[in-house]
Amino acid sequence: MKRYSIKYFQERFNLSADWGSNQWRNVPSIALRNTILNVPPFLPKTEVKMMYNEEYIYAIFRVKDKYIRAVHTDINSPVSNDSCVEFFFTPGMNPKNGYYNLEVNCGGTPLFRFQKKQKVGEIQVSHEDIKSIKIAHSLPKIVEPEIKKPTTWIIEYSIPIKMLNKYYKISKPEKGVIWRANFYKCADETSNPHYLSWNKIIDTNPNFHMPEFFGELEFE
Repeated sequence: MKRYSIKYFQERFNLSADWGSNQWRNVPSIALRNTILNVPPFLPKTEVKMMYNEEYIYAIFRVKDKYIRAVHTDINSPVSNDSCVEFFFTPGMNPKNGYYNLEVNCGGTPLFRFQKKQKVGEIQVSHEDIKSIKIAHSLPKIVEPEIKKPTTWIIEYSIPIKMLNKYYKISKPEKGVIWRANFYKCADETSNPHYLSWNKIIDTNPNFHMPEFFGELEFE
């Protein structure tokens, strides 16, 4: 089980989809190196960093990619069919109690749900609450036709902690608190479909909705 330490950020935070910004420059990143099902012809290099304060969880993804596509623009549309990064997490230690999945395509369109005991989509998060997740993205909202040449794209967002508490009694982020999570990269309906994860999923029929294989996020 992998562990990532999330640093506390006390200054004003600026969402700019800039991996090299001053606020992110000295924050360690983690890489999504595990392939699920099969190894694609082209393997995107996907990294993520996280920080937090009393109000928000912050994350930024950088993807060095090819065969990039985004056609879904509505909240909770099937963005995983596009070039997409995903954050599945339980705001506590026991994923059996349920978990959130936040999926964002390269154009910045999100899907966000709370999954209760692995029953997909059992509890819907309101669109108003989903809109409280602010998202910055480096590519246009629609990417079509597919970008076939090497291109780096960024997704950055802030998740309000108060909003998470509406659907799950969270363990409030503070020094020493641990959440369970996994990060994913996918692109189902591109010319280079692939499925990557941070923490390895060891199963004869692996999929993203397997919280028993979540790693650990420890708040500093």
